Amino acid sequence: MTQTQRILVTGATGTVGRQVVTELLARGHEVRALTRDAAKAVFPPGVEVVEGDLTEPDSLVPALEGVTGVHLITFGGAAFSPLETGPRILELARSAGVRRVTVLHGGGPTPLEDAVRADDGVAWTVLMPVEFMANALEWADGIVASGEVREPFVDRLSAMVHESDIGAVAAVALTQEGHGGQEYVITGPEVLTVGDKVKTIATAVGREITLVELTEEEAVAQWRAAGLAEDVIGFLLMAYGDTPEVGRTVSGTVEKVTGRPARTFAQWAAEHADAFRGQS
Repeated sequence: MTQTQRILVTGATGTVGRQVVTELLARGHEVRALTRDAAKAVFPPGVEVVEGDLTEPDSLVPALEGVTGVHLITFGGAAFSPLETGPRILELARSAGVRRVTVLHGGGPTPLEDAVRADDGVAWTVLMPVEFMANALEWADGIVASGEVREPFVDRLSAMVHESDIGAVAAVALTQEGHGGQEYVITGPEVLTVGDKVKTIATAVGREITLVELTEEEAVAQWRAAGLAEDVIGFLLMAYGDTPEVGRTVSGTVEKVTGRPARTFAQWAAEHADAFRGQS
């Protein structure tokens, strides 16, 4: 059992940030959650909520007081723009006595991650999760309304990861020795097709779900109708049409770092079954 530590989690209201908070609490650590608007933030009992803005590093000074580790994201502000403030954030963190930093990879090179990797004053760990299992929630409306999932490239492969496992890896790296200078690709325990995922959700909710394969043109039209930007559509065509090897290869990182197997998609689907029943 590690000694109780106080950890600052930025991006604490996000999909991954909330899981980092949850995992740290479960391991007996004190959590300070950073948000730009504390009045709108809801966290479990015991979480200290503090206001601050990563785009204005000096606003973080009170939040950094007394913490030993910091979880960082690479985007900030209302527009979620790439953060250029990494060097100053790290300078303040070192001055406050922070020993360990994790940074959630933003999908490509970013100024903040570059600053973290170049810093030799803290033990840093880069977290590189593949596709989130939570992405499947995008299918909930269609399943509830018509019992259908409409997707292109249905044979594409994914080693998708449970968001809780990303939080677990972060929690270990933030509170234990031996993870400095590491780049962790975080995946689930299995490789799945779209059909595999749909069958798993159908089992979890206890109803038949039909998978309708779209052509590339039909998919683009559907994404545009949903309001997706053209650069996002281009990324989806690339990621789904020719998934990089890293996204379809089981890494084993979760078990290596946490000492327990990665959670399966069947576990995730059972936990979120109500969303696909229209009950959440």
